[in-house]
Amino acid sequence: MKLHKTVFKNYAVAALLFGLSIEAYAQTDPEKPVTIDSFDVVRDYRPILADAVKIRRSPDMTNKRSYMPKLTYGNIPDKKLDINTGLKELNVQETPFSQMTDQRSNYVKFGLGNFNTILGEGYFSYDEYEDLRVGGFVKHLNQKGSLEAQRFSRQEVGVFGRRILPHFTVDGLLGYNRYATNFYGIPFADDGVTSLNPVKEKQAFNDIYFTGELTSNFDPNNEDAFTYSAKLDAYSFSDKYDAKETSFAISAYLNKRVRAFNIGANLSVDVNNVDGTSNTFNGGKTNNSLATLNPYISFKGDNYAVTLGANFVPEFGDSSSFNIFPSAEIDFALAPEYLHIFGGVNGGVKKASYREFARQNPFLGPSLGIQNMVERLNFYGGIKGNAGATFGYKVKAIYRQLEGMPLFVNRPSAPFQFEMVYDGDGDKAVKHVGLEGEINVRLSELVNLGGRLNIDQYTSAQEEEAWHTPKLRLAANARFNISEKLYIDAEGLFHGLSYAKDWDDVAVGQPLGYRRAEVPSFFDLSAGAEYKATKQLGLFVKANNIFNNEYQTYLYYPRLGFNILGGLNFSF
Repeated sequence: MKLHKTVFKNYAVAALLFGLSIEAYAQTDPEKPVTIDSFDVVRDYRPILADAVKIRRSPDMTNKRSYMPKLTYGNIPDKKLDINTGLKELNVQETPFSQMTDQRSNYVKFGLGNFNTILGEGYFSYDEYEDLRVGGFVKHLNQKGSLEAQRFSRQEVGVFGRRILPHFTVDGLLGYNRYATNFYGIPFADDGVTSLNPVKEKQAFNDIYFTGELTSNFDPNNEDAFTYSAKLDAYSFSDKYDAKETSFAISAYLNKRVRAFNIGANLSVDVNNVDGTSNTFNGGKTNNSLATLNPYISFKGDNYAVTLGANFVPEFGDSSSFNIFPSAEIDFALAPEYLHIFGGVNGGVKKASYREFARQNPFLGPSLGIQNMVERLNFYGGIKGNAGATFGYKVKAIYRQLEGMPLFVNRPSAPFQFEMVYDGDGDKAVKHVGLEGEINVRLSELVNLGGRLNIDQYTSAQEEEAWHTPKLRLAANARFNISEKLYIDAEGLFHGLSYAKDWDDVAVGQPLGYRRAEVPSFFDLSAGAEYKATKQLGLFVKANNIFNNEYQTYLYYPRLGFNILGGLNFSF
């Protein structure tokens, strides 16, 4: 018995040693013998994050909505009573469409305020199907200021639709806008008593427009698929006088991925006609149509992206020309997500649009001159990035050479009206040096802050100043989510000093002169709050120009002082 136990123990020990030797041999590289002081490190130890944490994404500042419009002349935003809450543009839900259990796609809003302010708006849509959405909107807003004939009225109505098909998506918007005001500006003669605007005429703009687009759907199973889109924009815009602009534009985008490269082109044709202009040789009609062809090739690596191309822009109509501009851009990640440097060079032609001029300055007089602006050269570069999911930034420097830069100037014969002058030509261009900065900060789930800064210096060609163009603009906003039912937002807007032409009151036959008048800087602070009383009923209040500063963006036209609006909204 003792002999059997001893033999069994010996066999067990031998089997154990043999198994360990096999396992050790399996872990040994025959070409690299293992010693006691040599180890193969597969990877450093890294803690594995929970799946819920992985969902966070850092914001990309390139896709952020700008809190102040891009710097172009005269784009001075008027934030008065800007409470459209999704009513301005067609903004339907992106694919894939997900039906929410408590979705409220329809709402009506009604509000009252000082300055005889009345607001009424409604938004309606039918979205029971995941691949179809149709709807419409309507809005009315009117105000009456403390000055004589200081009145504003705006009406909007439109219908929209979207249809998602297996390979592409089609959407469209048909609408009508009307904006009415008076020439309430009060310039005085040199005696300081005689008004140069005793009548205070009315002005009204009517805008009928259509936008339709066809876009290919993204195929997640084929990243190299051919992508495309085609868009149609058409509108008819007119005022109280003889001015009328009709525009018909077709644009398309084509792109094909070939291995690491993307090859494609952007194309557009814009046929534009304006009646009632200063072009007396053609009965007051101006045709300033143009086309654009932008072929490109781009390639992208892990930490860089490069795009090379050119812009071919022929102008046709009353005058014709053919322009070729460079188009190149580079984006390099010094520290992915945290720090990118970018830069580029391009150029192009921007269509002079009576519709856009009137949106910026509704106090335009009759018989305007219409001339396209040529951006002969545009260098830009800067840095951008994110620091986690709570901080994003972007800083950009610009150098441009412009021919035909549009400027608003008070009309000598009627200073309460404005006309267009264009600075820069083929002999001497306007030089623009600018700096743009943007920041977005998320302090917590309750507090979000953002801001944008523009500093611009223009070296004029023929004009003394870039009239009505401030050199410094700053916009900042904040949003506070107090609870699920209450949130508060605030917005501040600062515009620096600008200059205007103030014409001298001279006798008939005498040479015309002017002085450089200052349009003072201003700061406008607005704030609003909304309380969701029930799932369907909400209360809102909005206060604008809290400091009651009746500032001017254009000479002789002060804005409304402190105004407040409150009311109800009902969703269903």
